[in-house]
Amino acid sequence: MARLSNEVMIKMLKKLIEIRRFEEKAIQLYKTGKIWGYLHPCIGQEAIPVGACQAIEIKDYIISNHRGHGHCIARGADMGKMMAELFGKSTGYCKGRSGSMHITDMELGILGENGIVGGGIPISVGAGLSCKMDGKGNVVVCFFGDGAANNGVFHESLNMSAIFKLPVIYICENNMYAISMRSADSVACRDVGKRSCAYGIPGHIIDGSDPVKIYNTVKRAAGHARDGRGPSLIEAKTYRFYGHHPNDPAEYRGREEVEYYISERDPVANFKGRMFEEKIITEEEIKKIESEVDKKIKDAVAFAEKSPEPELEKFLKEIEQI
Repeated sequence: MARLSNEVMIKMLKKLIEIRRFEEKAIQLYKTGKIWGYLHPCIGQEAIPVGACQAIEIKDYIISNHRGHGHCIARGADMGKMMAELFGKSTGYCKGRSGSMHITDMELGILGENGIVGGGIPISVGAGLSCKMDGKGNVVVCFFGDGAANNGVFHESLNMSAIFKLPVIYICENNMYAISMRSADSVACRDVGKRSCAYGIPGHIIDGSDPVKIYNTVKRAAGHARDGRGPSLIEAKTYRFYGHHPNDPAEYRGREEVEYYISERDPVANFKGRMFEEKIITEEEIKKIESEVDKKIKDAVAFAEKSPEPELEKFLKEIEQI
């Protein structure tokens, strides 16, 4: 693969920082009671959506899961509308009705986050079939976790996608835990990516903390799909720095394990260091990016706070129209 341009590298760094700062602010707002319902941060996993979404085209589609804020931001979603949705306001992506786990933006090809574990995997088959029938060369990227890979729909969907050679890229974000169940204790074959051989499709096992490796792997899989050769399975080894949600103390994980991943495998800090080392960006430029992102987050929160609550009568009328 050709070396990525400095412009693309800087763009990916901006997205990494946007996701990290958005999630940090969301956690803070959740703990102060401004965000209700569920919240599943993807801090520690940011490199996967950033590398994957940079590798595909605007005409393509993504399907997300319950830990999907990073996927949406990497795809270009409006953080103001996202924050408003988390606040349950009428200006949110789904008019305040979906909350954190179901953000959708059809114009950006975001076919929805999904609160059901593995729920997005079978949707990818329908989306992939639609793309194949349309004949315009679109591909679908389906994100899911290691827990979802143990659902029956994983086998059914990958098998059908392989049979019909559908243009779907399956990305397993293996963060080692399905809530509190350690992946190593729940499956006999610890590498999800090796399951690709059962369907006769390409399988890749990569470092999920490196956005460039993810970019290159997804780019290759997208080319494979656009050529009519069918789906690919990518397992990105990653780690969530927090518990399953902000109220989860994650006592099922050892302190040394957590400290290792936070200190050694932080995708944001490591990518910054790489760009410094390769003289792609300066410290002053980094500070400027971070300042701009902080302002965007502040504006997003202000937009959400000032936005009106959903109107019950309007909601009921729209339900009747359905």
